[in-house]
Amino acid sequence: MTNFKKIFFITILLSFLNLSHSGHHKNPSIKLEGISNGKTYSSPIELKFIVKNMKVRKAGVKEKNSGHHHLLINLDKLPDLELPLPMTENIIHFGKGQTSTSLNLDPGEYTIQLLFADYSHTPHKIPLITDKITFFIK
Repeated sequence: MTNFKKIFFITILLSFLNLSHSGHHKNPSIKLEGISNGKTYSSPIELKFIVKNMKVRKAGVKEKNSGHHHLLINLDKLPDLELPLPMTENIIHFGKGQTSTSLNLDPGEYTIQLLFADYSHTPHKIPLITDKITFFIK
């Protein structure tokens, strides 16, 4: 095999490896399952937290591309997404790495969002947050 053929073969092989490797770095996303916008439910509601292309870890576990879930309930405005999320009655932390919950809610109208944050409860540089869902409890 000539040097040109060797270089050509190696270039093609490296290009193929690069393409196949790049497919493993897809954009992360999150989804909240169990409720839909405008619907009415009975309490308790069962929610599932879905995350793709990130690892769910307990709070305090510092690992690249990982974190845990937070529910934002009835917030008029988002907290500062560059700071650790406070723990309040409207910001529920799932720092044990939970991927679901059962919420007991009084009758009324609610808004809810799912937010994925790192080991220190700080949202990622590009925040992983769902759209706000409005629902009702009868």
